[in-house]
Amino acid sequence: MPEHRYQTIADQLESEIAQLRPGTRLDSEHVLMKRFGVGRAAARAAVQELERRLRVRRVQGSGTFVSSPIDYVISHDRRPSWHHTVRAAGAVPRSVVLEQSIAPLPAECARRLEVPEGTIAHHMSRLSFIDDVVAALGSEWILHAAAPDLADAMRVEESLDEVLRQIGHVESVRSWCRAASDLPPAEVQKTLRLISPVPVWVVESVNRDADTGRALTYSKAWMRGDAVRVVMEIGSEPCAAAVNSMVTKGVVQQ
Repeated sequence: MPEHRYQTIADQLESEIAQLRPGTRLDSEHVLMKRFGVGRAAARAAVQELERRLRVRRVQGSGTFVSSPIDYVISHDRRPSWHHTVRAAGAVPRSVVLEQSIAPLPAECARRLEVPEGTIAHHMSRLSFIDDVVAALGSEWILHAAAPDLADAMRVEESLDEVLRQIGHVESVRSWCRAASDLPPAEVQKTLRLISPVPVWVVESVNRDADTGRALTYSKAWMRGDAVRVVMEIGSEPCAAAVNSMVTKGVVQQ
């Protein structure tokens, strides 16, 4: 087998994938071996290359499927809500609480929320889905004073943002956010059902009450790259009238 044969196979498969619907199941490694006349190592390497390109999603025990990441848009003027953001992208969101407790804030989380270390807060670990496919794992700290009955409310409403609006009577806005691409810890990789250690989006956020400016929540989420494409929007997009005015004044050259 010529060196880098797997890349040639991956290139051909990628062009074919472009014609398929998201979620379409691809041929198994055994079928690819026969089709391209290569060994298992080359067939597997080709699939892994497609995974690195975020063109396919491998699921343990189920196979390999065509992926189609949605744009997960983060901006100051959008609600800091998984459910709202996913719906805005035209997909169906869902979240499941894995763990929930009331505990003292760790030092770093307290610093983010601008309260003394040890302040009582709700802590949740949630697994989130897009169109019933695992997409993200989140660790969230919510100040207890903002929503004392949070645990009961989360049993009937999946959206934390909506719960805070309904029982906390607050409108959350994103005041700080940091997004990066990194390899997830082993436990996160397992929970996200990643077969191999590939980079994921790591998004940290602090949300505040729009009226008082008081910090409410600090979260850290790991998002599968084959499920979302994190898009950061800073500032406001200029309207046509403003652009035309700038052109007229010679600020913008056509």
